[in-house]
Amino acid sequence: MAAWDLSVTVEALGPEATPFKVSVTSDLHIGGVVLKIVEKTQIKKDWSDHALWWEQKQQWLLQRSWTLEKYEIHADARLSLTPQHKPLRLGLPNGTTLRLQACFSRPVFQTVMGVCRLLNMRHPEELSLLRPVEEKKKKKDTEEEVVYDLSSLRISSGPAHTLSNGMPVHFADSPQTEAVYKMLSVSLPAPETITKMPRPTSLVDKAQVHSRWLDSSRSLLQQGVQEHDRLLLRFKYYCFHDLQSKYDAVRLTQMYEQARWAILLEDVGCTEEEMMLFAALQYHIGKVSLSEPQLMTSCPAMDDLDSALQCLKGKMDAEESSTEDMLETMRIAPELHDYLKIFRPKRLTLKGYKQFWFTFNNTSISYYKSKEESLKEPIQQMNLKGCEVAPDVSVAGQKFCIRLLIPGAQGMNEVYLRCENELQYSRWMAACRLASKGKTLADSSFSNEVQNIQSFLAMQRTTPGVNAAQTDDSINTHSLVSPRYHKKYKSKQLTPRILEAYQNVAQLPLTDALLRFLQIWQTLPGFGVCYFVVRFKGCRKDEVLGITNNRLIRIDLSTGDVVKTWRYNIMKQWNVNWDIQQVAIEFNGNVNIAFSCVTATCKIVHEYIGGYIFMATRTREQTEVLNQELFYKLTGGHEAL
Repeated sequence: MAAWDLSVTVEALGPEATPFKVSVTSDLHIGGVVLKIVEKTQIKKDWSDHALWWEQKQQWLLQRSWTLEKYEIHADARLSLTPQHKPLRLGLPNGTTLRLQACFSRPVFQTVMGVCRLLNMRHPEELSLLRPVEEKKKKKDTEEEVVYDLSSLRISSGPAHTLSNGMPVHFADSPQTEAVYKMLSVSLPAPETITKMPRPTSLVDKAQVHSRWLDSSRSLLQQGVQEHDRLLLRFKYYCFHDLQSKYDAVRLTQMYEQARWAILLEDVGCTEEEMMLFAALQYHIGKVSLSEPQLMTSCPAMDDLDSALQCLKGKMDAEESSTEDMLETMRIAPELHDYLKIFRPKRLTLKGYKQFWFTFNNTSISYYKSKEESLKEPIQQMNLKGCEVAPDVSVAGQKFCIRLLIPGAQGMNEVYLRCENELQYSRWMAACRLASKGKTLADSSFSNEVQNIQSFLAMQRTTPGVNAAQTDDSINTHSLVSPRYHKKYKSKQLTPRILEAYQNVAQLPLTDALLRFLQIWQTLPGFGVCYFVVRFKGCRKDEVLGITNNRLIRIDLSTGDVVKTWRYNIMKQWNVNWDIQQVAIEFNGNVNIAFSCVTATCKIVHEYIGGYIFMATRTREQTEVLNQELFYKLTGGHEAL
């Protein structure tokens, strides 16, 4: 049994304090070491949150029953007794910066859970922490960041979502914290300085953003984050589970803010008509937020009743699911058929759109010269399972096209289908979207998909003459549309177009407007694609890997064209060679890919893939229960095993 003097720094005594020398033996447990240090300080305070940090190995000593020998701590070790919870500045999607107590000793995944519980945001697994961009401070720029202090806020011992006057109990303690909560749960107007903000101009710029995510399986201190540092809380995984406006005031608002900034800073592209609709919804949400300062109100009796009804609904849905599955298998998939026009940009044989008779059966589209020849062999049959579907629509110009990228042996085949009117487009677009996910027209969601597309088109439809007499000088177009449109149009030209679109959304309640904004955002072709510059095995040039909630996309770096798509449902396994930092994935059909990461670590890519697979395992019954062990198993890599 070895004995020596251990050097321990006590953070509570200040940075210049002399380290304590504590006489220890190799069989002394960590709890005993802490007790000896506390006795030497002779300071009477609550030390329960303090733990030992091993500086050389960047490791927390949290197992109090482990001995120094088990941790392999020797006389040369430098330890520090420091609080596990420290102040952290946290930037939210709406631009608000909070100072709060965050856990520096547990994995970031658990730290985010604690932060979200404090802010009353459900499903913390969808969020993570991001390092901000390092900005060079100019001499003229003397504006200080406004920070709202919540470091003294403590969560009540009751249920996480117990509400008092429409907000969590721990926020209702003082007028100051109440004001902060309202700020988090209500949309704030965008600043007029959007043109000065950094915007991604290329796929490489977008890829750089995703290189700044923190490792979810390691602690903040292990990743070099210090007390009072600033981090960003953002939605990392774009699959939003069980969104309820009654309980998700902050979550819904912050989600909307992240979507809004993605559009304003052109992180996600959209058409001109869609931009005007987004601007109209932002304008409407801003107006309604002023008249409805609180997004939700509740009373305990109604909360109990609603909870009981929700529980009953969940049980009924579970009982009916087996019956629905049985009916789904028995239901015969109907066929969709009509005259459409087709165009193939990469084929010289078709100079423009040509009309054919199309039939949609199961997940495949077939086309013939005419309706009469539909009993014969088709000119071509295209299986849309796993394809990319994107709208190419201009309601004002009566243009209703569907862009398809269909996987083939030589890559992705680009095809455009042109419909004659809104109804035809809605049905065929809905069918294409379902087929890309492997679903047929018999799926129960087909009619809902058609209705959603029709309502979206109706919102883009202008009503000439209705807004002619209406003017609103208070519209700040600089905060409603991306800088590109301010270069193209003047504010006097944008205002009437925004007001035209506003007529279609002016009657929406605040919650409906927020949800509609998010729904339209999720239909954009670039929604939820996280980009990484990678080098595929056997290739000499860099390419881009796009990761979404259901597929991986191989993209040409120079042109931005989609080369290949692989869906998670055909993935057999994936692994990471940590020694050479290479990700290898095996798909059905003996398809294997391997790549190394250029703009980010392999751990971030591995965590994205595992995280999305984890999100797919969530069910309605597990709404409030989070399987942390499964998350670490899928995302933690070799350190978590």
